[in-house]
Amino acid sequence: MDDNKESLTPYLDKLARENFYFGNVYATGTRTVRGLEAVSLNLPPTPGQSIVRREDCNDIYNVGSALRVHGYKTEFIYGGYGYFDNMNDFFVGNGFDVIDRNNIPKEEIIQETVWGVADEILFNQCIKQLDKHARNKEPVLQIILTTTNHRPFTFPEGRIDAPQGKRPSVVKYTDWAINDFLQQ
Repeated sequence: MDDNKESLTPYLDKLARENFYFGNVYATGTRTVRGLEAVSLNLPPTPGQSIVRREDCNDIYNVGSALRVHGYKTEFIYGGYGYFDNMNDFFVGNGFDVIDRNNIPKEEIIQETVWGVADEILFNQCIKQLDKHARNKEPVLQIILTTTNHRPFTFPEGRIDAPQGKRPSVVKYTDWAINDFLQQ
């Protein structure tokens, strides 16, 4: 938390000060697909191809399996197209409902890149799902994959005071979008 000299993430820093904060947690994979493997299967990266990208990667015991026996709904929500890296097949084959860019109404997409929609658009989809589950009194686990952190590092205008096309700017934007999501 003290390493944030540029103050790019004031909202996340505030959350860290007011909640549990794990300061020595590190991602061990080199690509997003390895992070999905770690989060969903509780595994470090395995040699060779990521499990998410392998054929016949269905019915693997995962975090969703553990929660579904207690009545949880499980969802993978992604701002891009989930056929990339076999994400949709992996999550569907392991009991998750999938919402990806194909499910986002075009009129709600105010910013997008080849990687996916802006974080706030994705979070709005998450809120719709959370509202639905709340109405039905269903507990839910959402694994949410954002894409704004990829080149070209662009985001909707007017959200933050930072230049387009710079990695620090999208970090600051994502912090803004997470705060907006939590406030809603």
